[in-house]
Amino acid sequence: MDGDADAAVDARIRIGSNNFRQLVPLLTNKDLSLIMRGRLYSSCVRRSMLHGSETWPVRKENVVALQRAEVRMVRWMCGTKLKDRFPSKELRERLGIVGIALVLQQNRLRWYGHVLRKEDNDWMKKCMEYEVEGPRPRVSSFLTAHQHIIGHFSAIQDQEEDQRGPGERLSKRTVKHVN
Repeated sequence: MDGDADAAVDARIRIGSNNFRQLVPLLTNKDLSLIMRGRLYSSCVRRSMLHGSETWPVRKENVVALQRAEVRMVRWMCGTKLKDRFPSKELRERLGIVGIALVLQQNRLRWYGHVLRKEDNDWMKKCMEYEVEGPRPRVSSFLTAHQHIIGHFSAIQDQEEDQRGPGERLSKRTVKHVN
């Protein structure tokens, strides 16, 4: 491996798919509400897909693979086919779940908060602040941990602005930039 998360993402998608297949009788049961199916999916399938994702050096391709796997499962739970042309966002709203990319961002930010609260002499905090000497490769898909976090913060702030109406106040839990 070249320091990427391809193998980990593929393995986690397989594990999530296996968990989904085991729970198909419940997740497709018409007697259960869509909200209850969404909760079951989030707690059993999605958690297994994102286990350990806090430390993955994810690239856009990895996030897309996770999203594709999730959309397949969401469509199956809702009983819709691709040709029905329902937007994935609408199906997730029916199930009461958010997109897997947002959950991945939240997991990474939660982990980063734990690291920031550690003592200054802790080895993990030192690893996050470590600067590698020498030239960096000119590959745009490799970002430092700090660049990833700043990107996550700005994405969450954009989503909060979209959810707020014009003239509404910021919530108390508004994310602040970390320098």
